[in-house]
Amino acid sequence: MARLPYVEPADASAEVRAILERLPRPLNIFKLMAHAETNFRPLLRLGTSILTEQQLAAALRELAILHTARLCGAEYEWTQHVAIALAVGVTQSQIDALAVGTIHAPCFDAAAESVLVATADLVGGAPMPEEHFTALQRHLSTREIVELVLAVGFYVTLARLMVLAEIDLDPPVGTAILERAK
Repeated sequence: MARLPYVEPADASAEVRAILERLPRPLNIFKLMAHAETNFRPLLRLGTSILTEQQLAAALRELAILHTARLCGAEYEWTQHVAIALAVGVTQSQIDALAVGTIHAPCFDAAAESVLVATADLVGGAPMPEEHFTALQRHLSTREIVELVLAVGFYVTLARLMVLAEIDLDPPVGTAILERAK
């Protein structure tokens, strides 16, 4: 049982209810975020743009999100993003490696490894070592680096909310969230 209650569509303001009803499924994370009514719509827009409009390769984005979920202890985030990751080209061996905390493995090419190392730095909060930044610049454009930072930051925020609230797991919605966002 979650530590914080969920906003149920029937009990929500008209604006929040309309947003929840447009979602493919009113997932617990959305019903939790809905408590912050003035932030709810902008957060959904940001999340949608991260998932559907970034130039950062979708597989790299999903590797970063899964690594963020693991580093933050956000099982909910992990559960929701495994199916999305597989749909955008992340391999099962990559998911298995991340599940046990391995980011230096043959299943990751140099670009993926640089993203995972950078993700760990970003989640950890300390300044990124120059050699990690240089490796990232070898594989990503400036725009993609900024998009990576925004994606990791957004998913750290969600992870912190999920962990704090001890959110109840929903069955994975998979790519329906991507299809609905387009």
